[in-house]
Amino acid sequence: MSFPFLLQRSFSTSIRCPYRTKNIPENVVAKALTTQPASRGGFKDAQDIQDTKPGTEPRSASTSKAVRKPKARKGNIPLPVNRIDLPPRSEWRNYFPVGGMALKSRISIANPETAALVADSFVPNGSRDKVIIEAYAGPGALTRALMQLPKERIRKIIVLEDAEQYLNFLNPLQEADPRVQVLPMNGFLWDTYHQLDVQGFLDDVETTPWNQSNPYLHFISHLPMDVLGEQLLAQLLRCAPEQSWLFKHGRIPMSYLMHDWVWDRISASTEDLARCKLSVIAQAVSEFNHTIDPRLLVPYNDHFYPDAINPAYSSRTENRRRGTPFVAGTFRPLEHQIIQSGMLDKWDYCLRKLFVLKSTPLKNAVGHLAPGSAVLKSYLTSDDVPPEQRTDMKKIIRKLSVEDWAAVVGAFDRWPFAPEELLITDSFSRDDRI
Repeated sequence: MSFPFLLQRSFSTSIRCPYRTKNIPENVVAKALTTQPASRGGFKDAQDIQDTKPGTEPRSASTSKAVRKPKARKGNIPLPVNRIDLPPRSEWRNYFPVGGMALKSRISIANPETAALVADSFVPNGSRDKVIIEAYAGPGALTRALMQLPKERIRKIIVLEDAEQYLNFLNPLQEADPRVQVLPMNGFLWDTYHQLDVQGFLDDVETTPWNQSNPYLHFISHLPMDVLGEQLLAQLLRCAPEQSWLFKHGRIPMSYLMHDWVWDRISASTEDLARCKLSVIAQAVSEFNHTIDPRLLVPYNDHFYPDAINPAYSSRTENRRRGTPFVAGTFRPLEHQIIQSGMLDKWDYCLRKLFVLKSTPLKNAVGHLAPGSAVLKSYLTSDDVPPEQRTDMKKIIRKLSVEDWAAVVGAFDRWPFAPEELLITDSFSRDDRI
């Protein structure tokens, strides 16, 4: 079932003029046209747009998209000769612009001491021969910190980054350390991980049984601060019940740097107002924890780039979020998944349908799942249900536990008149999911 996640809809507006137009002399119009300032944007020459690089395979039609050309470096400052080391933090704006659709949501760790602390918490003492896949590496401060860990901890670092500004400072790392492989790929796209398999980058990764944690493969990422970042995390968590994506190699850990407001939504209990669909999915499929004390990552400007923006000077949501605290956390898939294989679409459907009524008691909300679904109350509370398995129908939707949701979805699955076309879903088709 496809979800139009990667599509961007263009908008247009029409403006009607309710008054009579004036007759303006032609010489005035001509003068105005010749004195117009240069437009801020315009069509680019074909040579300005480079869709593929020599020596690389073209993107598939399902993942190709138009990308706005990033802004040139401020003042056309040449790149430093030494790019194995990052430039001083005060010079980052010269090399890493923050404007444009592709970069405005990117937050990167900038303090090398903080990066070392985070790297050690993600890959702690006792780790051996890990293969690290790092997405959204940015300028590479965390990448460099991972490289500086004791070599016995990490066997290979596969860096996924497709922004040219960042690649300028990432590509030299693979020349300095043979363990590092920098791939100009987008960590958001399913095809990226498919190519890792097709091109053999993971051939040497051992697959372990699901009843054991896989100590050899580890996914690490900065999480973009826009809605796509939260959806990326939600999609990767949804791969655990089906043992797809990297989870086909076993129960691998995932470590993220993310905004604390995303963490609050993930970890929200049944008593928290922030509890949402993401809370239920995350808690159903994984266990998670902070890897370092969040107080060590504040104030924001001491650790991350770009600098925070005073909310008083910006009306954009993404700018107001820039500067909110970050946390470092690791997720580990549960051995026993309460979401059974093949049931993910039904979980998505029930969560979406009922969470719009999050303050409504279940007994009143269950009838909104589909025409006639009020009958599900008997599936959850009848005498045929063991007393310890009966669901409290007086609970409001927001306060349902993971076990409550499992009972609701199970009842929906057994109901013979449940709709077969579940159009409300967070799942992707094979072509564009991650």
